[in-house]
Amino acid sequence: PPAQKVQSPYQKITIFDLGAGINGFSYRYIKGKIKYTAVEAMGQLVDLMNKYFDAEELNARAIQMSLFELEKLKELIKKENSNSVVFLFKALDSLEMMQRDYSKTLLKEIVPIVDKVVVSFAVRSIGSRQRFRANRKWLLDFIKENFKIKDDFELGGERYIVFSK
Repeated sequence: PPAQKVQSPYQKITIFDLGAGINGFSYRYIKGKIKYTAVEAMGQLVDLMNKYFDAEELNARAIQMSLFELEKLKELIKKENSNSVVFLFKALDSLEMMQRDYSKTLLKEIVPIVDKVVVSFAVRSIGSRQRFRANRKWLLDFIKENFKIKDDFELGGERYIVFSK
């Protein structure tokens, strides 16, 4: 009999980019079978990304939603049957400015329903490239205490932490 092609369970991945901003315009640089969903509160950015996704015929969409709409956000994520990864790039500081400890609430609710979460935050200023004094110890301690860290690295003035339940 002909050899059967073995499929990796990670060939189809859904990325949920929470607080996406304009990250969706980088979608075409992601390799593999990826479904991309940008979640962004600003309607103008959502409209721009969706026009781009349609014009480029990408397997992507942008949804206007606040990250404070936690139940609606969880519903959106749970609808996917594929492996899912959540991006929170430079989003947690903004959430904390609006509501203290909301990042912890969000992560406690989201991490158990996805395969991986990737958070990032700036560690160097853009202009002078000087290192920030803020080290976000509260966030690092919270992640270490509650989740399994898969990777932790710095790239381009930003620190990335990859973790799961």
